[in-house]
Parts: sequence; C-alpha cells; structure tokens
Amino acid sequence: GSHDSFSYWVDEKSPVGPDQATAIKRLARISLVKKIMKKWSVTQNLTFKEQLEGGIRYFDLRVSSKPGELGQEIYFIHGLFGIKVRDGLKEINTFLEQHPKEVIFLDFNHFYAMDDGHHFFLINRIRSAFGSKLCSVECVEYVTLQYMWEKKHQVLIFYHYPLYKEFPFLWPGNKMPAPWANTTNVHKLLQFLETTLEERSRYGTFHVSQAILTPRVKTIARHLVRGLKNTLVHRNLPMILNWVKEQKPGVMGVNIITSDFVELVDFAATVIALNDLLLEEDESAA
Repeated sequence: GSHDSFSYWVDEKSPVGPDQATAIKRLARISLVKKIMKKWSVTQNLTFKEQLEGGIRYFDLRVSSKPGELGQEIYFIHGLFGIKVRDGLKEINTFLEQHPKEVIFLDFNHFYAMDDGHHFFLINRIRSAFGSKLCSVECVEYVTLQYMWEKKHQVLIFYHYPLYKEFPFLWPGNKMPAPWANTTNVHKLLQFLETTLEERSRYGTFHVSQAILTPRVKTIARHLVRGLKNTLVHRNLPMILNWVKEQKPGVMGVNIITSDFVELVDFAATVIALNDLLLEEDESAA
C-alpha cells in the first residue's frame, strides 16, 4: 500500500486545504510558503497508474470539497488540493479493466468540508466508476482471491463515515484499522509496528501497518527547503525495509503495509514476496 496515495500532484495555485490549521492558511498567502508546503505534502512520486503497475494494491485516500466552489466536486487533499477524485477513480478503473484478476482496496479515511450531500455525490461517483466490480461487505475471512474472481469483484471500498451503513458496497472503516505511530524516530516507529501487530485482532478485520515517519512542526522548521523525502524518508527507508523483510504474513502477522515514496526502494516487491512464506506453509502442511 501507499500512504497518502494521491499526493503525487498538488496544486500550489489552489487555496490551502481545510485540513490545515488557520495559522498555516494565513501564512500560505505568501507564495513561497505554498512551495514549501508542497515539499512536505507530497508523499508519493508515482501516479495511480504507475503505482498500480509497480504492485501497489491498497490506496490511502483523504478527500475534501473546495469551500466556496459551486457544485459538489470532491478532490484528493493533503495540505494542498490534488486531482478530482473522479479522475483518479477513472484511472484506477482503466487498470482494472485491463487486469480483470487484480483486486484493490480504496480506503477513504479522512473527509474535510463535506456534508451528507457531498458524501452522496462521492458515493455515486464511486458506484458509477466501478459498478459490478464493487465487493459488498462480507465476513473478512471469506474474501479470498478465489471468491473475488468467482464474483468478478475487484474493488473493496472502506468508508470512514456513518453513511456507509446505507450502501452494501461500503465497508465500515473499523474493518481497516491503521494505527499511526506519529513519530520522526525510526526506532520508535519499528517498536510501534511490533506492538500493534501483537495487539491486532485475530479475526474479522484487515490490518494496516503504516511504515511511515511523520514530520513535526520543528522538523519542518529545521529542514524547510529539503522537504519530507530528503529529510525523513531517504535516510530511514532502508531500515524500514529491513523490518518488512523480517515479517510473516497471516493471522497475527502483517497484512497490508504502507510506505511513503514507494518506488525509492524495492518496497512493493518486498511486501509481495512475503506471500511466498504462506505458500511454503501450505506445502509443508500438505
């Protein structure tokens, strides 16, 4: 999975997003501030299509309306506004049409400046983008690849807002817990990932290990111009990747792992390779 999956493009010309504090919005009237914000808002270099081609199958999505704009259009957001959600969904659906056996998870977990009208607008967009590819809520343990292929389903949507109850194809957010370490220290991050795996629910949910470091205000202040990638990610990714290599998938093991800048190391291939351990178990059991 990728963290803040859509943030490969953010619009410096747009207003600062409603996910930001008032002080930042005031500062951002200075054009240089938005340039700096961009360096800290962008957590991926690759487009959806490129991420899909690179093996990413879980997408972490934050969305927002644009306050003051007519209509109910919804955009991806991370500090600054990204592309329209409908354009992103279309790009993902094109990939799925070409690869009918691939399955993806779309996790809509943060909503900003949205009332129920905006939510209905977004949910209808999701339904019209994917149609019969959408997998209705089921017992998590039933949802195997075999099950998805038989039903011709390819998309699981997780929707962290109460309206999910009204649509059978929206999975509740609590089926996709994604505990967040909120630290700049790689050792604390790895300790947190270990602890949360131990606390993971044995059945009934998916589980996201967020293998990401989060800048604090002082981190940004000290390294303004270097940005997230050069300050935190480059230096620590090798250690994070080593942790990934040591994991085991399956019950109480890792399930979905997300990272920033997924192409900087062999992240997707490393995560995918962990599945071989499950195959080995099956063979030894047989």
